Amino acid sequence: MNEYRFEEIISKEEDKKEYTKAEFSTSVTAEMMQKFYEISGDDNPLHMDEAFAKEQGFYSRVVYGMLTASFYSRLAGVYLPGKFCLLHSVESSFKNPVFIGDTLTVAGYVKEKHEATRTIDIVATITNQDGKKVSKAKILAGFLK
Repeated sequence: MNEYRFEEIISKEEDKKEYTKAEFSTSVTAEMMQKFYEISGDDNPLHMDEAFAKEQGFYSRVVYGMLTASFYSRLAGVYLPGKFCLLHSVESSFKNPVFIGDTLTVAGYVKEKHEATRTIDIVATITNQDGKKVSKAKILAGFLK
């Protein structure tokens, strides 16, 4: 777990070459899908029924978009800035479907720092194993003491 303090963060606005960034990879499993269903109660057949998903033109069940977006929480809370993060907001959009077994790379960088509020703007993306962007986000993160 990273432990960046506000003072250690370098935004892309400050230094276009040495700005603070982070990334990690994770694979989506059927177990993750089941746990997300149990928490959310979202039983839409696109996520639950492989035959239905195929009828809709997908090769398999589609992973919950919000499960994919939950990796932005890991990016902020573990990697950027990490331990001292207080997540304020995540604005995400979905570009392409994700499927069970996909390996996702979640990456982000600090675009701006706001001294008055001790917050940072993070620009983040999630790409799959084929390099296809599946999601993008703007994250606002603050810092604990």
